[in-house]
Amino acid sequence: MTDDARKKLLGPDDALPEDRVVDPQEGLEDEVYGASLRPRSFDEYVGQLSVVENLKIAIDAARKRDEPLEHILFYGPPGLGKTTLASLIAKDMGRALRPTSGPTLEKPKDLVGILTALEEGDILFIDEIHRLGRVVEEFLYPAMEDYQIDFIVDRGAYAKTLKLPLKRFTLVGATTRAGMLSAPLRERFGITHHLDYYTVDELTRIVTRSADVLSVPIDAEGAHTIASRSRGTPRIANRLLRRVRDYAEVRAAGHITREVADEALRREGVDELGLDKLDRAYLNTIISHYGGGPVGMAAIAATLTEDAETLEDVVEPYLLKEGFVVRTASGRKATPAAYEHFGVKRAGAASRQERLL
Repeated sequence: MTDDARKKLLGPDDALPEDRVVDPQEGLEDEVYGASLRPRSFDEYVGQLSVVENLKIAIDAARKRDEPLEHILFYGPPGLGKTTLASLIAKDMGRALRPTSGPTLEKPKDLVGILTALEEGDILFIDEIHRLGRVVEEFLYPAMEDYQIDFIVDRGAYAKTLKLPLKRFTLVGATTRAGMLSAPLRERFGITHHLDYYTVDELTRIVTRSADVLSVPIDAEGAHTIASRSRGTPRIANRLLRRVRDYAEVRAAGHITREVADEALRREGVDELGLDKLDRAYLNTIISHYGGGPVGMAAIAATLTEDAETLEDVVEPYLLKEGFVVRTASGRKATPAAYEHFGVKRAGAASRQERLL
């Protein structure tokens, strides 16, 4: 591999990023700024058209019957708007949203206080619901089905089960790993929706709207440049917009154009397809260290000194979606698209062609 090709693979700095700007997981900055950028109604929500339409129908039907919605499960990659949809459902139903997350509910008693505080029709939102403990999950079953929870009083021969009634509520669960949900829990959701990646046009509309909320001047080409590098994820699009806004305020009189967005994202290490240094290092490991693969994930993680689970959950999904990597029975393998994107000659390709000639 030539020095120029290696430089394009890794970027101008070989050091891997500690805080990835293209990480779809929510960070502290997203918690602080993300709430103000979230749509305030379904009319402002961009993308996921079939999901939104079906939710509107379910909400209208529930209102006509004057009863709570069925329990809803959203699943899909992080950063696509599962939390936003839960808040919009609560707002459209005119009910309160009670958010929590699976890892924080360690024991049944952690859930009792939340369930007993719910009013009629309230929305209980559990993020990362696949990380609920088995005991807590089983404690949730009667709450979802019969709107009651079972208390066991005393122990041994004197043990008694008391049933505490609950007000009818709607549980909205969100998960990035639907396969990790147990079958009994998954079957208790009456409405299930999969959220998919957004198109560039949809992300362009999101960036334009977010720029308007932030009072940042941006032209159509600037918004499209940011959207095209956002990996199909609104959370990443808004994060990149904030990075470009910082650069524009310091170096471009505050106005975002295509040139300004391109330079700002280049400085962040994000290329024209949204790949950052960790993505390029991952591909470089497969291409240059292991001849394009196949290679096991443990070997890639050891070479990069990164956690294998992090690579599999955070880095791989987008590379698989874009067709840069394929999973085979013997390991990961770089595709011709990866070689072509980085301008790297495939090992052995020339010799095979020469033999044919």
